[in-house]
Amino acid sequence: MRLPARASAAALSAATALTLATACNMLPDEAPDDTAPYAGLTAPEVTNKALAATRAAKSLRMTVRTTTPEGPVEAYVATDVRGECTVTLSMGAAGTMELARTGGKVRTRSDAAMLRSASPPQAKSLTGHWVRPATSDRYAKLAERYCDRETFLGRLAPRTGTARKKWTSAPGSGTPALTVTGETDAGKWTADIATEGKPFLLKLNLPPSHPQGTPEHDTARTAPAAVAFSEFDKPFKATSPKT
Repeated sequence: MRLPARASAAALSAATALTLATACNMLPDEAPDDTAPYAGLTAPEVTNKALAATRAAKSLRMTVRTTTPEGPVEAYVATDVRGECTVTLSMGAAGTMELARTGGKVRTRSDAAMLRSASPPQAKSLTGHWVRPATSDRYAKLAERYCDRETFLGRLAPRTGTARKKWTSAPGSGTPALTVTGETDAGKWTADIATEGKPFLLKLNLPPSHPQGTPEHDTARTAPAAVAFSEFDKPFKATSPKT
């Protein structure tokens, strides 16, 4: 029995479209987006645009949540392209530290718990005072490392080629966003990318990874990290504390 001409044409059109998509290795979740503002871009291209925009921001805020062998970590960071930075680092039972970096100088102020962890003999006299951190102060090193947005963007950059779109709107950021996901050897990463204004990264969830410069045979890993980015290009002033 012959199919009606219209049905035959429709079937042929659908089969041709599927064949072309398969041949190009671009099934629906991998194909270029056909909606603004990323029309015609693949997921890796969108992710690279987000990395470039976030790196170029004159200033931004980051909220970082991760873990260390000593427990959970939360950090609230304000930083700009000049290297000015403020950090509030909470290490759970290990205590809380504030860090200010301005004019190339670093100062820290810690609560009693943090000082007992880092400098037991001086905990009482230094509590709540701004000081120059010792070169051996691991908490100050961690807090200052968070001043550099590349600490997190650099972990995503080598993996953008694995990006696939999830076609979902990211809730909770207050800015319309597209969620993109990808793979690493250690697990899955996700990124929420703004769909209004500049294509800034709004949220980034990273799996564990090798620290930069770690030999391949070393089993050390950085912990998973969740980073929220906000207040792009909004200036802030890091005042140099008096010691």
